[in-house]
Amino acid sequence: MRHLFMASSFLLALTGSTFAQQPLSDADYMKQALASAPEAIAKNAAVVRPEQGHEMKTLRQGTNGFTCMIMGTDRMCADAHALEFVHAMMAQKPPPANQLGIAYMLGGDTGPQGEVGGASNTDPSATAKKADNHWVVTGPHIMLFGPPAKTLGYPELADPDPTRPYMMWIGTPYEHAMVPVK
Repeated sequence: MRHLFMASSFLLALTGSTFAQQPLSDADYMKQALASAPEAIAKNAAVVRPEQGHEMKTLRQGTNGFTCMIMGTDRMCADAHALEFVHAMMAQKPPPANQLGIAYMLGGDTGPQGEVGGASNTDPSATAKKADNHWVVTGPHIMLFGPPAKTLGYPELADPDPTRPYMMWIGTPYEHAMVPVK
């Protein structure tokens, strides 16, 4: 569970967002978090919710290795390898070698109440849009984390077309593939 806290803290910092102004009930939160993944993944995924004091509340145990959550405007469902990758990034350590992780964000960079997020495409630590940090907002997508994702040959551009596959955070140890799905 510790790595889930680390991952969620990272996601909150990444989006530069705070929790939604109108808190969702646990039932609504779970529905929104699970909507980030395909139904076949969501039906057996764990759901966690951040609480005050940097704790994670488990709303539902999972059986398939995926964990769904909402952080800022990011609704995502990630496997254990993706969470390990994010944890390494937060700790500023090398990501796991030769592991491939996947995270679904089928709601794209739009939060549960319609708020728009996004991220710098060049700076993993950026928390807000600035004129020089190549902010990108991607629609529904999956992310492929880990060194194997770099072999896909997707475009490595500071300002990519977010409607086509591209690499994010090029040239950093945290480079990963962004794959739009709609």
